[in-house]
Amino acid sequence: MITFAKPQVFYLLLGLIPMIVWYVLQQKKSKASIQISTLESLKKAPLTWKHSLRHAAFVLQIAVLSLIITCLARPQSSNSWQNQTVEGIDIMIALDMSSSMLARDFQPDRLEAAKSVATEFISGRMYDRIGLVVFSAESFTQCPLTTDRAVLINLFQNLQPGLLEDGTAIGLGLANAVSRLKDSEAKSKVVILLTDGENNRGEIAPITAAEIAKTFGVRVYTIGIGTIGMAPYPIQTPFGIQIRDIEVKIDEKTLQEIANITDGKYFRATDNKTLVAVYKEIDRLERTKIENKEYSKKSEEYRKYAIGALVLALFAMILQFVVFRHIP
Repeated sequence: MITFAKPQVFYLLLGLIPMIVWYVLQQKKSKASIQISTLESLKKAPLTWKHSLRHAAFVLQIAVLSLIITCLARPQSSNSWQNQTVEGIDIMIALDMSSSMLARDFQPDRLEAAKSVATEFISGRMYDRIGLVVFSAESFTQCPLTTDRAVLINLFQNLQPGLLEDGTAIGLGLANAVSRLKDSEAKSKVVILLTDGENNRGEIAPITAAEIAKTFGVRVYTIGIGTIGMAPYPIQTPFGIQIRDIEVKIDEKTLQEIANITDGKYFRATDNKTLVAVYKEIDRLERTKIENKEYSKKSEEYRKYAIGALVLALFAMILQFVVFRHIP
């Protein structure tokens, strides 16, 4: 984009008007150098290209003066860009992979619903690092903190039941997630802990893991997933898989205490719709802060106008003194 540092210089273009008027008047007053008695013999003579271009020298002179005035107005191009300073958030998702996550009070089941909603959450976190820890009777890191959302989502989609020994080690899963965040230099460190049961395995108690999280400044959002009361569950029988209702047991008291200790929040999701609402609430509470800084750099662009004026002046001189040379 071209701008002008001294646009008022363009008022000089008004000075070209008297020059044009003077030239027109001079052309009307011009007389032939050779006088003859009649022009009848010349009326049928064809017009040459010189006749068509007889005013070209003056037009070029006007163009040269216009370009010189443009140079004096100091044309400039501006290059601008925006620098984003991101106050990043590091998030670890700790997902329960115990067999109870196959209950079908969610569609198609708890695990698939949790994967689907978490994938949408990850897709919307443009500036954060996110990782994944899975747990049942044991725990391991499926994906460390990363900004590569495509890789993380792919690992989420590949999660299948039966990867780990069955059980629910909430404390171990939380501690594993915290260990991935303890050395983080992010301004905000968050664990989203999703489970549908009670802690019955693992060497680390959930409250102990919560105290560790608090020590390292990690906030924990806990989600208890599952309907209240009974839930349909696929059970293998001699006649194939049958759906039977099983009792749902979620240690809401412990999950609430974990959230309170770490200055987080506890949510209860009883179906797909409420699970989506939970993640939207967490997304609202943990937004990345972005500070925009705009920079602009201006460059002088008079050179091309000056070169154009020089070239046109040269052509004007050739036309005036060579092509349309006057003979005294």
